[in-house]
Amino acid sequence: MWYQIFAYFRFFFKSTNQHGIHSPFVYDLVTKCFYDTSSKEIYKTIQQYRKELLQNDTEIEIKDFGAGSRVFSSNQRKVSAIAKNAGIIQKRAQLLARLVSYLSIQNSLELGTSLGMATIAMKHAGEIFSIEGCPQTAAIAKKYLQKFNIEHASISVAPFEKIVPQFVNKKFDLVYFDGNHQKEATVNYFEQLVGTAHNDSVFIFDDIHWSKGMTEAWNIIKAHPKVTVTIDTFFWGFVFFRKEQAKEHFIVRL
Repeated sequence: MWYQIFAYFRFFFKSTNQHGIHSPFVYDLVTKCFYDTSSKEIYKTIQQYRKELLQNDTEIEIKDFGAGSRVFSSNQRKVSAIAKNAGIIQKRAQLLARLVSYLSIQNSLELGTSLGMATIAMKHAGEIFSIEGCPQTAAIAKKYLQKFNIEHASISVAPFEKIVPQFVNKKFDLVYFDGNHQKEATVNYFEQLVGTAHNDSVFIFDDIHWSKGMTEAWNIIKAHPKVTVTIDTFFWGFVFFRKEQAKEHFIVRL
């Protein structure tokens, strides 16, 4: 917790808004997508999906393959509690939905389905592949995604290391990393999947300042030779592979 507090102060003093951005691509992304405050129909779907999960007091057993939870002391958890404390927050779900629309995402891969709250935000992507290590959590996600008619999302249930290799020969417009908040695993999955990126792909990393190790992982990813543009928004790190742009890193307040 203390690491995150100090990390945020460092981020705040280094960060800027759109006025400090000189890349036309990043400027447009920030002003037309990140800072877009107009109402979207997808927001109603996200809100309703979250509302239904918050009303579900079914208790399930969580199988955690990652860094563990700072909120829960037990693996026996209510669906409503997971939705409230561990799932993607509504603000970031809305940002993810805007990004899918702005970048015209067709093929996406999600590492860490959880209850499907990020999956529903990617509703307008053409095809969604998602991986979840916990069978009971995945079962809840499948149930609700079916209820909301998200038929173009498929969830693979197994530890990431068993499933990720199956996707390395595909191409993805978007890969969302939100399942294992540990340095070695994050770097490993990135290195396995970097070959799935094309010139206009975006990779999103959740909680890049969650721990010292995650910040170190983020710095390793930034330095990768195929990475050209990165955007640090503190909670999320965005990675782009645009060959027409010089390597540049941005720190942007949302």
